[in-house]
Amino acid sequence: MTSTSTPPGLARFNGLAEHAARAALHEVCAATAWARLLLAARPYAGPEDLYSASDAAMAELTTADLAEAMAGHPPIGRPEPGDATSAREQAGMAGAADGLKAEMLELNLAYQERFGHVFLICATGRTGEEMRDAARERIGNPPEREREIVRAELGRINRIRLARLVEEDA
Repeated sequence: MTSTSTPPGLARFNGLAEHAARAALHEVCAATAWARLLLAARPYAGPEDLYSASDAAMAELTTADLAEAMAGHPPIGRPEPGDATSAREQAGMAGAADGLKAEMLELNLAYQERFGHVFLICATGRTGEEMRDAARERIGNPPEREREIVRAELGRINRIRLARLVEEDA
């Protein structure tokens, strides 16, 4: 039997004052346009409605909006001190051997030089080797192709982070 009640975290999000809801969404994604679109669609009946709104908003982001979103993500292997979210998401790199970490640093720098932004991947559940291999593969992409891959990866990250937001009990 399925419940039609709104999960406590989603009910809390729906009831937040706009500034607090905006702050919660900024923790999910740094793109102002994305947050604005999600705020405008509140309240959400269920998590899937929120995820669908996120996907739709992600599809509408401009190149500048994507750049704003990416600016909120630290390089793979170097989460900001005290950034529990990025540290959790990048756990696959935390225990990596020093050689792999050094290679990822070089790939991050080369990628950033080529595309003008951090290498972005939905790191949750991926090993350090998988992230390195993806960076190696994607560095040769044309910029237009890479922008669409980044958009898809951001969408995956946003869904994971939104799920954590709506599943929180307190």
